[in-house]
Amino acid sequence: MARVIPLADARAAGPRVGAAPRVIPTGLLADARGRTLRDLRISVTDRCNFRCVYCMPKDVFGRDYPFLPHSDLLTFEEITRLARLFEAHGVQKIRLTGGEPLLRKRLERLIEMLKGVGEIDLTLTTNGALLAHKARELKAAGLDRVTVSLDALDDGIFRAMNDMDFPVAKVLQGIDAAADAGLAPIKINMVVKRGVNEQEILPMARRFKGSGHILRFIEYMDVGHTNGWRMDDVVPSAEVLRTIGAELPLEPIDANYPGEVAERWRYVDGTGEIGLISSVTQAFCRDCTRARLSTEGKLYTCLFATQGFDFRALLRDGSDDERISDYLAAIWLQRGDRYSEIRSEHTATLPKIEMSYIGG
Repeated sequence: MARVIPLADARAAGPRVGAAPRVIPTGLLADARGRTLRDLRISVTDRCNFRCVYCMPKDVFGRDYPFLPHSDLLTFEEITRLARLFEAHGVQKIRLTGGEPLLRKRLERLIEMLKGVGEIDLTLTTNGALLAHKARELKAAGLDRVTVSLDALDDGIFRAMNDMDFPVAKVLQGIDAAADAGLAPIKINMVVKRGVNEQEILPMARRFKGSGHILRFIEYMDVGHTNGWRMDDVVPSAEVLRTIGAELPLEPIDANYPGEVAERWRYVDGTGEIGLISSVTQAFCRDCTRARLSTEGKLYTCLFATQGFDFRALLRDGSDDERISDYLAAIWLQRGDRYSEIRSEHTATLPKIEMSYIGG
């Protein structure tokens, strides 16, 4: 019997903002800490074909787990309508996430629709299992780039971490297919967990050095309540840097843009770069420009948010664009999230939304 956690209650809950004043979109919407709205992550499904131990452990997300019914999901038309309103308020980049976004049927159609929303950089994060079959269709639909999650090259470790006995070779085939289709530069995300896959840091660096892909190492985070997170399981980015740099010398380089979460380092010999995402040991809340839209249309202003704001209700009750736009502006203007800066024993018991629902 799968372990039950109160996710359904968390998904149903959500604060409401009262009557919002008119805010004319200027593309410069800033929150209470002066952070502008620039990035929107849209989760298109809460389902996944992996059961990664740090995200959707099988003892929770088992055969009987109550995933959202299709009628609860935002339609492609609803997603595109919201994307236009977000773009008017300053969003320049949209990333499609999940769950596993390639499980959403006819996703290529949504990509085509979103490409008509202003000058948007349109990207997607995937576990790569279906990428070899989908890469060319995604590019043809208008997708700009992909990020692939890959936590190990060792097949035994990889199969154990995805907990579906899925071979690493098929993910590597997907990465090659994405490169051939022009979905570049490809970013490859490795979540590093102490005692599980830290021995894969150097093999991963060696494998992708000189490939043109950007390998990024992510500190194991306390997202949700199902992954059993402990600080002892975190491999700090500084340790990752020392491990790689001892064999493959690195030097720091500037961020590509304000609010970029990955600290960039390049190989001294000029054969590529890596990124370090250090949300546990080096909080980057002060520059965060991201909003997250859940599968069923709730807006979260932080990856570690405890509640979301219900946009689906507005979309389906006849609200016009002006009302929805003002609601969005009112939420962002009062945003003051800085969870990673205040992470301590006092935040450990706070209710959190699962990453598989909110998107990474």
